[in-house]
Amino acid sequence: MGAVTDEEIIRKRLLIDGDGAGDDRRINLLVRSFITCQYQRMLGTLSQCEFSMDKTLLVYDMNLREMENYENIYKEIERSIAGAHARIAECKKQILQAKRIRKNRQEYDALAKEIQHHPDRHETLKELEVLGKELERLAHIKESVEDKLELRRKQFHVLLSTIYELQQTLENDEKL
Repeated sequence: MGAVTDEEIIRKRLLIDGDGAGDDRRINLLVRSFITCQYQRMLGTLSQCEFSMDKTLLVYDMNLREMENYENIYKEIERSIAGAHARIAECKKQILQAKRIRKNRQEYDALAKEIQHHPDRHETLKELEVLGKELERLAHIKESVEDKLELRRKQFHVLLSTIYELQQTLENDEKL
């Protein structure tokens, strides 16, 4: 319906009321009941709008709480990942250390096997002592043999000198 002017409203009332037999009152009642009905409808519509708005606000609040929850979960996951990275780094260090220890043990075992093929230090020192005494005894023997050899050389030299002199004497005797 378009905009109704005051004249049109008055004209309609006069046409409806006609002879003034209370029709105006009936129209007023009709208008009031129409307005009351429309008012009730508007209140119902407003109530539905408020309900819908409350529902939307509740959903919005729920979504905000869910977002906060997801953010907390995300932060917890990030912390867990960082912790896992730290544990992985620590495990890598432990693995490297274990490898070094294993390598050292293998070298130690190899050296221990090699050492067991040799006599122990105490026995070696005893053997060295015995060999030292034997060396001393042999050095005395050598010295004694060298002294005898020197004596024999001198004696042989004296013998040769004596033979030579004897030979010279014999030759001189033959010439005479």
